[in-house]
Amino acid sequence: MTLEPKINAWIVSLRPRTLALACCGIATGNALAAASDAGCSGGIFGWTLATALLLQLLANLANDYGDHRRGADTPARLGPKRGMQLGLISPSELKRAIILTIALAIVSGLALMASACRSAADVLGFLALGAFSIIAALTYTLGRYAYGYRGFGDISVLFFFGWVAVLGSHYLQTHAFELRGFVPATACGLLSVAVLNVNNLRDIDEDLSSGKLTFAARLGMTRARHYQLLVLAASLVCLAASAWLWRAEHPWVWLSLCALPFYAQTAAATLRNREPVQFREQLPVVIKTAVIALGGFAAGLSLGNV
Repeated sequence: MTLEPKINAWIVSLRPRTLALACCGIATGNALAAASDAGCSGGIFGWTLATALLLQLLANLANDYGDHRRGADTPARLGPKRGMQLGLISPSELKRAIILTIALAIVSGLALMASACRSAADVLGFLALGAFSIIAALTYTLGRYAYGYRGFGDISVLFFFGWVAVLGSHYLQTHAFELRGFVPATACGLLSVAVLNVNNLRDIDEDLSSGKLTFAARLGMTRARHYQLLVLAASLVCLAASAWLWRAEHPWVWLSLCALPFYAQTAAATLRNREPVQFREQLPVVIKTAVIALGGFAAGLSLGNV
């Protein structure tokens, strides 16, 4: 076997497209900090981003391992064929990669705390949050009570990709909580939920047959499509509200609404599509929507009062 198929298999397992979502939350939180009087440290931003990306990679690898062990990766799967599914990555290799990623995430997290934490309470709080993040990444599909198989993945994504990523990274820079920051944090989390739900709509039939009861599988195709529209609408409301809240100091935050054509595109596709296979092409569109919307908001904060 040549090396190229194995490298491609690892790339599929790492799911690089999902890393954009982790970047969006951290960028938004740091942009909020930069727009405040506290400012933004490049070193803290770098360690925060590295830790978030490593935790995302850990979740991706653990999901592949858990789905394979539970028999959820069948030949009927509509998404990209994964390395273990194709026999290109062995279970032991994937376990070693998971352990290595945990170790790197711990090192990065400790470096972040050394750079950003100013009190024992900060250290203890972020140690607990880091441990919780690692456990959540592993137990999405691993363990007897894997919550991704019970329909709780959407809540986890909203919490970690939205509230933790944005508010946590903002706090690490400023050591203060800003109540209105909850609004863009929720927008970020909801857009990540929309990405997850597109994947679950695509795999709904296979998930049901393998006992993976995602929230979409519990709802069924019709209600899961309506749920997708509701999540998109709620994220857009939060995005517009965020721009309104910061409009006086940073009028360029309305750049976030450059994502409106992509919102319209994915909403129209959600209304039109009826079969799981039709959602296969929607993932990059929803990710693009999130990147443009949150990137526009962060850029608007950075541009300031021009």
